[in-house]
Amino acid sequence: MSPDSLPALFREGLMLLGVVAGPLFGALLLVSLIVGVLQSVTQIQEPAVGAVPRLATVIIVVALSGGWMMERLAGFMRSAIERISDRGF
Repeated sequence: MSPDSLPALFREGLMLLGVVAGPLFGALLLVSLIVGVLQSVTQIQEPAVGAVPRLATVIIVVALSGGWMMERLAGFMRSAIERISDRGF
């Protein structure tokens, strides 16, 4: 493995992490914004009121896109292991 390959592999992994985590963080951002506005309007400042919708959002997003996420991560790991084993470390 050349000295430039390892940083390229690291950069590719970080980009994949952003792509895979994007839908989850986007959904959490949207739900948190909605919950925050509703809590401000209703003046209910109970922490559990905000935590339950966020937890439900995580469960729903992972249930819907978890297979796609795992497929992408597994593909990256497979290619990374192949690259490392083919060129040596």
